[in-house]
Amino acid sequence: MQVSTLSTQALLFVFILAAVAIWLLGVKLIKAIDAITSYFELGGAFGGMVFLAIVTNLPEIAITAVAAYTKNYDIAISNLLGGIAIQTVVLVLIDIFGVGRSAPLTLKGHSKILMIEAVAVILILSMVIVGNQFPPSVMYFRSTPFEWLILIVWLATIYLITKLVRKKRILQPAAPIAQPKMPKSKFKGSIKSAIFVLSIGAIITLIAGWALTITGEQLAIRWNMTGVVFGATILALCTALPEISTGIASAKIREYNMAVSDIFGGNAFLPVLFLMASLISEDAILPNLKQSDIYLTMLGIILTAIYMVGMLIHSKKQIFRMGIDSFIVLIVYLVGIWGLLVLL
Repeated sequence: MQVSTLSTQALLFVFILAAVAIWLLGVKLIKAIDAITSYFELGGAFGGMVFLAIVTNLPEIAITAVAAYTKNYDIAISNLLGGIAIQTVVLVLIDIFGVGRSAPLTLKGHSKILMIEAVAVILILSMVIVGNQFPPSVMYFRSTPFEWLILIVWLATIYLITKLVRKKRILQPAAPIAQPKMPKSKFKGSIKSAIFVLSIGAIITLIAGWALTITGEQLAIRWNMTGVVFGATILALCTALPEISTGIASAKIREYNMAVSDIFGGNAFLPVLFLMASLISEDAILPNLKQSDIYLTMLGIILTAIYMVGMLIHSKKQIFRMGIDSFIVLIVYLVGIWGLLVLL
């Protein structure tokens, strides 16, 4: 049965069901990933940059793959670039509901690794803008050079963070050797159970992301919404549910670095999906971005830069249970979405 034959109520039910599944799985995934990174001593920020960032962005992977296969890019591209902006705003929610009155999020969660991740996000998004200036005919190995460069920068960031984690571990004073145990307050079970939960959760999240894609496209058509607006707002919010649930869960167990790293790491990873889309469709993605896509890219850069300043200043001041940087990010994002509607 084709999705287009379903009623609007049925489409909305499947869409909400997929979103709820993604939300509920997020809490399970954060505990499993925290257990895995603790067991193998990978560090919270590295776990957020690699494991958590990729797993929580499985909906975007599914959406981009489907869009590349059908060559219907509007919703997918706006979901990726709008998702970067809205996932940065997720830090505002983590600041309010995960940290609360104790202190601003960036006062508790800041490190060299997080700064490197933030720089990587800005550098990668800048490459998106630069890549848009070149003609679509500039293709190498079924993609443009800048889509390959984005992948290289992301991998280089992971390599640099891995070196920093190893260096920090070497510099730490030696502790008595003991059998690693799973933290009871975070994940109750063995390391095998944690890996199993991660695997099953990733598969279900991927399927839910696919369901969001096919139902979301039909809902956008029936609600007379453009693909850009739907992808950058409603769909981006739904696909950001894993980041919201895992981020707040991370903050609740005082893994503030992992909470921030999940967002920055995920935002650095999302543009890598342009390469996947290009390889599947054999089309140049970056040169064909629209003006609204570049607008969303700039919005993502600005929001990331604001949090970078917040991590450098370490201000203790709060406004409505959030740090000053979170308050500014929220205002800038709302103004940015208003500007997107005006632009379209």
